[in-house]
Amino acid sequence: MQGFKQKKLILLTFGIITPIAFNTSKLNASSFGAEIFCTMRDGGNDHESSWEAAYTYIKKQKGGFFKISPKNAAAQITETVIREREKFNYCVEYLDNLHPNRKLIRELEKEEARKEKEAKEKENKIKRLEKELEETNEEFSEETLERYSY
Repeated sequence: MQGFKQKKLILLTFGIITPIAFNTSKLNASSFGAEIFCTMRDGGNDHESSWEAAYTYIKKQKGGFFKISPKNAAAQITETVIREREKFNYCVEYLDNLHPNRKLIRELEKEEARKEKEAKEKENKIKRLEKELEETNEEFSEETLERYSY
């Protein structure tokens, strides 16, 4: 009897976990999300409106407790377009907009960090010069500073 209950429990657990583990709605959502994105772009819509429509659909279809990130949704669309090249051959040119130029972003971040560093160094230099000026002013008496006292 104990063995029958264990087998029943295992089968019940397997029956619950299997649909969760092999969730095909995620594949269908990303496939249809790619279709939405590519069709809208091919129809002349801009990147933002096409992306928002596809991302909203994928996010809605995913369901569950946690929502999908924009980065993951973009990756799913890219994977679908690459996997189904024959179906989405017109869409490959639009994929670069899903993944912004990371090299350019890194260069902009480096430039911003460099500017912040320069501003901080300039501020420190000004403080140091002001401190030196105060020390120099303290060294001179009032008499030595008057121009016409000879």
